[in-house]
Amino acid sequence: MDHKSYVNPERDGWDAFKALPRDEPIHMLNLVRFRPSAAYPDGHENAGQALSGADAYRLYAETSAPVLDEIGGSVSWSGAMQAMVIGPQDEVWDVVFIAVYPNSAAFMAMVKHPIYQKAVIHRQAAVSTSRLIRCSPLGARASFG
Repeated sequence: MDHKSYVNPERDGWDAFKALPRDEPIHMLNLVRFRPSAAYPDGHENAGQALSGADAYRLYAETSAPVLDEIGGSVSWSGAMQAMVIGPQDEVWDVVFIAVYPNSAAFMAMVKHPIYQKAVIHRQAAVSTSRLIRCSPLGARASFG
């Protein structure tokens, strides 16, 4: 398994995101693994506190929720991973969810929002590694195809 930590977007990911259609709904699949202990930067009000990664992620979720609502986004599904049926057995995720945004402009408005900018520090302190996968919704279907 690749042991590189993925917490923040990298330039090539942003470029791929921006190259996709901007005027359609997007669903973002989030796979998140927490640090055992939150790692806040020196000088942050939570630095030195005994917070777990899960605790810091809860602070991120609570603090950023009003912004998600403001831009018309929502979490359509969330779950706790139970077992890796197909895939690397050492790839474990603490939380899995799908966030829905009206379009890419709404997503970009969220990440640039001043409240979100403060909230994301909790995410960075909380997350050991993650995956953020932009998807185009295909709608409900009776089969897999």
